[in-house]
Amino acid sequence: MKIEQATIKDIARELNVSSSTVSRALKDYPGISDETKRKVKELAKKLNYRPNAIALSLRKSRSFTIGVIIPEVVHFFFSTVISGIEEVAYSRGYNVILTQTNEKLDREQSSIDTMLSNQIDGFLVSYSKETKDFNHFSRLLDQGYPIVFFDRVPEIPNAINVMVDDYQGAFDAVSHLITQGYSRIVHLAGPKNLKISQERERGYRDALKNYGIAIDEELIVECPIGTSDEGQKITKSLLDNLKQKPDAFFGNNDMAAVGAMLACKAAGLRVPEDVGIVGFSNWQFCSMIEPSLSSVAQPGFNMGAKATEMLLDIIEKKVNPEEVKEALTLETELLVRKSSVRLRG
Repeated sequence: MKIEQATIKDIARELNVSSSTVSRALKDYPGISDETKRKVKELAKKLNYRPNAIALSLRKSRSFTIGVIIPEVVHFFFSTVISGIEEVAYSRGYNVILTQTNEKLDREQSSIDTMLSNQIDGFLVSYSKETKDFNHFSRLLDQGYPIVFFDRVPEIPNAINVMVDDYQGAFDAVSHLITQGYSRIVHLAGPKNLKISQERERGYRDALKNYGIAIDEELIVECPIGTSDEGQKITKSLLDNLKQKPDAFFGNNDMAAVGAMLACKAAGLRVPEDVGIVGFSNWQFCSMIEPSLSSVAQPGFNMGAKATEMLLDIIEKKVNPEEVKEALTLETELLVRKSSVRLRG
């Protein structure tokens, strides 16, 4: 059930004062006592009252502008998603405001406030690595504000999600390594709070089980930052300290996989003869390095396009968000290159 947006009249009624008193108190007008200002502002916060934000944007005609919040613009995957978003938005007469959080929760929250003040019609969101509590999104959803989450999607009531099949992508990648003769496969895992990381680890585990390979928890190592340097350091540590050396690496993303490749080369190991490596996302550089990196490709452009179509259909009331029960899941594709091919068919 949607929660009606609080108004100045609601606050006035609750405090038994006039609407003009509430309006002046919120604007810090002189002539209003500090005690009245304090009570008004406390109740306004409790009721989530937003002047010139949600109430105005819902009451006025559409602004034909949507807000997009992503972790980082430079990420190849997100850049392809943005292309899909803009293609659909502009074709339907909407402008796009884009912000990046740089993986920071406080920037995510401030981006929401800024966009609401600009009276956007709805949000497309891929949340930050720091985001573990989704109350700031739940409040908007409860008020009927249009939001579609993509890639990094929260498990909260009423969320509408567009994602790729991270589980199947990981399952296919690890299965491929196993069929190439690798069995001691390290998973450079993503941040544990992200659903995509959980699904990729689940796919990794199930692929090993499917081939009767025992799961060694020592071979599942969180790579939370996901940079090449981090992947390189973790891989070097594993090669130096594990008694039974790994013979393959499956990276939660391509940068971690490249780090693993560099560390293996530095240790004198040959890729793919001694060690097989597969990444996830299919960044542009995957086909440019030597050996070329096998990777799970995600349909970024299609994800952006589908998420935007869904959001605009909700904004234009062509779709009732309460009737959207299932997430839209897009297929991945394993692109096999030199880094993981040891057995020739």
